[in-house]
Parts: sequence; C-alpha cells; structure tokens
Amino acid sequence: MYDCSKELEKFYRKKVVLSAKEQNELREKRKLNIKRLKEGLSEYNSEKNKDYKIAEERIQGSMAMHTITQNDKQDYDVDVGIVFEEDNLNELGSLATRNMVANALERKTKQFAEDPEVKTSCVRLKYSSKGYHVDFAVFKRYKKNPDDDYIYEHSGSEWSVRHIKDLELWFSERIKDKGDNLRKVIRLSKMFCKSRESWKNMPSGLIQTVICEENFNESYSRLDEIFYYTMKNIVNRLNVYLEVYAPVDNGRPLVNRDIDYQRMKNWKNRLETQLDSLNILFDDECTFEEAVKAWEIFFEHSYWNELSNTVKKQSFTDTEEFIGDLYPILEQFDVTIDCNVSGNGFTLKSLQKYLYEYAPRLNKFIPPKFKIECSIQSTNCPAYDKILWKVLNVGHEAEKRNDIRGQIQDRGSQITENTNFRGNHFIECYLIKDDVCVGIGHVDVPIGGV
Repeated sequence: MYDCSKELEKFYRKKVVLSAKEQNELREKRKLNIKRLKEGLSEYNSEKNKDYKIAEERIQGSMAMHTITQNDKQDYDVDVGIVFEEDNLNELGSLATRNMVANALERKTKQFAEDPEVKTSCVRLKYSSKGYHVDFAVFKRYKKNPDDDYIYEHSGSEWSVRHIKDLELWFSERIKDKGDNLRKVIRLSKMFCKSRESWKNMPSGLIQTVICEENFNESYSRLDEIFYYTMKNIVNRLNVYLEVYAPVDNGRPLVNRDIDYQRMKNWKNRLETQLDSLNILFDDECTFEEAVKAWEIFFEHSYWNELSNTVKKQSFTDTEEFIGDLYPILEQFDVTIDCNVSGNGFTLKSLQKYLYEYAPRLNKFIPPKFKIECSIQSTNCPAYDKILWKVLNVGHEAEKRNDIRGQIQDRGSQITENTNFRGNHFIECYLIKDDVCVGIGHVDVPIGGV
C-alpha cells in the first residue's frame, strides 16, 4: 500500500482534530450552561416552592473521550450528565424531570433563538447561530444500603438503570489496550461519515466508536494501513449483520428502529464504494499525486487537493506534542488556570483583568517582555498524581524563529514564562491520575509587538 501515513497524520492533526482553542470554547460553553441551569433551577425552586438540587455533573460522550471532529457546520454535540438524588426528586417521573430541567434552562436562555427541547434521552439546548448544541442527559442516583456504591438511573422514556461512568471508562480501557491509533481511526471514520453534505442518515458517533473498536486492525503500525484495513473489516462485518450493542448497560441494543438499520446500510454502502477509490494505492507504480488524489476522493476534503498541487516544505521543526499520544484521555473534571502577568511597570495582576483594563489600547494583546505566571486556580478533581504543562507558540513569528515549542513537560504546580514575540500562543495543563489524563485546563496568551 502506497505510504501516505505522514500525510494522513497531518490531515488528522490539522483538519480532523479540533484546535485547542475550539476545544476550550466548548469546555467554556459547557460550564456556562451548567451555571445557567443551576441559576434557573434556583429560580424555579423559589417560584414553585421546591428544593431540587444537582448532586453531580459529568462530562460525557465525545468530549470526555476526545473523539469530537472538525465540522464545517460546527454541529458539535456537547454531552453533559446531570444527576439528582432520588429522594430529592420525590418520585418525580422521568418525563416530568426532563420538563423541569428544560423549564429551569429556559429561564436563563431567553436570548437563544429556540427554547430548550425535551427529547426522549436528554434536554437539548441549541446554539442556532453557531450550529452546536448541548445535550443534558438527566440521571438520578440512590443507594440500597449506606455503604453501597450509587446506583444510577437514566431519564429516557422511563427511568432505567445505566451507570453514568461506564461507557467512558470502557473507552479509556480500550485506548490503554490498543493505543491512541484507535481514537484516530474513530475520528477519521466520523470525518468520512460527514464528508458529503448530501449524505443523510449516517450512524451516530457512539455506534461508530463501538464498531471501530470491535473491528480495529492491530496488524499494522502505519495509520493509513490501520485505518484502511479497519474500514475493510467494518464493511465485511456489516455485510453479515447490522445490529450493534452497547459495550456497557447490559449490552442494550443501539440499532433497533428502521431508521437505525437504514443508517447502517448507508454507512456500509458508502464506505464500500469509497474504499474502491483507494485501490490505486496497491499498484506498484502508484505515484504520490495518484495517492493523494485517491485520499481526496475518499474524504472529499480540500486538504488533499492542496497537498497534490503544492507540496510545501515546512520551514520549522514541529516539536508539538499531544497528550493523547502520551496518556489515555478521559476528561472528567474541570480545570481553571490562574494566569497572572507583570512587567513594564505593571504589578502582578490576572491576565483577564489586564486584557480588560489595558489591552483595548493595545489591540487586546500583551506586550513583549512581560512575565507570565500560571498555576491551577480551581478544579473539581478530588485528587491527581501530577500536573503536566504545554506551552505552544503559534503564528508566523514562531515558525520563522523555529520556536513553536509545544512539548508536554512535568514542571510542577506553577510555571513562569516570558512574552518574547507576537502570536496567539496558549498554555495548557493536564491532570494525570492513575496514568490517565482526567482534566485539561487552557488559557490563551495573545502577544503583540515585535
């Protein structure tokens, strides 16, 4: 098979994975809407003379598992699990609980074009102008005996037992076992399934995750080969049967409606057809231009056309590291970075306060020759083994100086940096617990001047 592994890896990093800035924007939207829900719930309680309280909140789905992909429509699905104590609900029914959550949200989201939507499995809040939405999956929890673990029930058509953590824990164990190439294959599969605007009714991200894991081909080391042969395995599997079962929740069926079966058939047929476009890769005389053209047809993405037209030589050493290459990611906890700046006569003050008070005069940038101090301001992670830091220099100046940095390092609980040259740089920290990344903090550091 013609080796396009480097090109596919670059496609994955540049066009499939969300940028760190976009990922952090989604984290902030999730936290903002949980805050809105809590404030709306307080107002609801005062009006209705109730005392409903959120006992627990969880990052779920593709955000927790880090399988969100870029989407031209920005149709990002942010999954949040919110949990009430069963006693606190006082025998409130499943639908009535979702209606209560929607009512609380509506009180604090009147600026939205659409009211919160009560769906069978969640309450959906749409950002119509941005395209993405937040799904609040509602749970209740209780203990049969004081020393027992909590039992969780999900609010669907009725209350049903479903552990809030099991799916993400299952995925984390699969990544530990099979490596981060599994996550890459899942993201590439999701990118393929939404590659054509005309393609409707394709399987959900959860179904793709389950099927990709089930059919993951570990016989190869190159990403292009792993992805190709995993997709071939999937076609062969779907030619035999279309049913899919959750790896948790007692194997509940994920394909049981006519529309579900149609989605599986669409996936199989479209994947089978587009895999044929890659046959040229197995020709001994296949050229680079033919290879990238084949991948362009498969993904229908401009990246490959640009690659075949202009093979640009990179002028800098790409030293950026990615946490998923070092540790499995199961993002369960919020992390806020305390970032303070000082210099040029300014005493130490928070980055946000500085940008608000002084940066408008400086086009919302920090000048060079400032000192930046970062530490963890807050986190709901009860315990972690270590903190890792990443400082990435972004932009033309960083590339010209061959100084993008981006290495992930253990630098203790606080780091100090200097603003040397212009660019929209950023700093991230990673909380590591039991060799898993369980929380990510992010702060943008915009530097102006020369």
